[in-house]
Amino acid sequence: MARRKSRFSVLTWLLISGISGGGITGYLKPNVPLIGPMITKLTAKGESVAQNSETLLTNSANSLLGNQSSGNQTAVSGRLASMQQPNQGQAQGYITANTSAGRQNTGTLLIASFNIQVLGQSKISKPGMKEKLAHVIRQFDLVAIQEVRAKADNVIPDLVSSINANGSRYNFVIGPRLGRSNSKEQYAYVFNTNTVEHDPSSVGTINDPNDLLHREPLVTRFRARTQSPAQAFTFWMVNIHTDPDEVPEEVDALADVFTVMQQARSDEDDVILLGDLNANEKQLGRLGRIPGMRWTVTGVTTNTRKTKAYDNILFQGQATQEYTGRWGVYDLERNLGLSRDQALQVSDHLPVWAEFRVWEARQPTHPTVRSPLYN
Repeated sequence: MARRKSRFSVLTWLLISGISGGGITGYLKPNVPLIGPMITKLTAKGESVAQNSETLLTNSANSLLGNQSSGNQTAVSGRLASMQQPNQGQAQGYITANTSAGRQNTGTLLIASFNIQVLGQSKISKPGMKEKLAHVIRQFDLVAIQEVRAKADNVIPDLVSSINANGSRYNFVIGPRLGRSNSKEQYAYVFNTNTVEHDPSSVGTINDPNDLLHREPLVTRFRARTQSPAQAFTFWMVNIHTDPDEVPEEVDALADVFTVMQQARSDEDDVILLGDLNANEKQLGRLGRIPGMRWTVTGVTTNTRKTKAYDNILFQGQATQEYTGRWGVYDLERNLGLSRDQALQVSDHLPVWAEFRVWEARQPTHPTVRSPLYN
């Protein structure tokens, strides 16, 4: 039976974490020491990250984060998705396929969310499947992936190797296995290193001591790769797959997650929450009622059968003015030349995407000097 969750628990959690020196208080006061059982330090896997003040994420911002795991794939130079203007009066943009290597930043980033249904060894072993998924992911600069379900650790590295087989240069970040049942899932980010960079020390999962979320979001801070890093668009990504049996409760809890992440750093107010919400734009509860909250996907279906809207990309419009207004749902049948049944073999969800400018549109309320990334 699905576990019931209370709004009171969320507020209590945030209050206690604030009092303890972590949580919101810890975020806003970087020098406050981190104490208490709620704090789980970030640990590096496969990377050695220096812990000092020159990281994008201050040490005090780790209080609501759990363990992390970063991938480190070697590749050659890569591609960037190209974009066409939407038709006049059309809110939804579209992408032209681009698989060539060597392209650099075009002035915008295409950020996508893709629930790749049961992404495990069995799926990527199917003939042609890795190539299909690689083609899709190459159309975007940064993809938040949900439903990685594998006992082995090679699934995402193998997929990224296929993406890079044409000379592209993608890397990945993957989180821990999560879930209350024996069937665990992982979140991942796959990104074009020609156009996007991430801070390895910022990777973590939301610490959820009251078990409000079936699979706690994976958060990471990214920056557009430009010739002037101090002016580049920086942003938090919050990757989520809600439990379909507890959608109203979990979507409400995400309102608190969003608020906490927006206050995690005084010099960063851009938070992009995206994933499989199992909810359309009319079912966003308290998350949708956050003042200024915007959702890009509206009035269309996002599942492969084209009957439901589950996936979305959300941010606060006043803070994230880098959004260009272009968004879309990537049709697997049309773009890959597949039948409906063949498309369902890839996933029962379609990728959703939105476009953002690579330059910071506005300075945060309390701007500070931006430090370089490690990678």
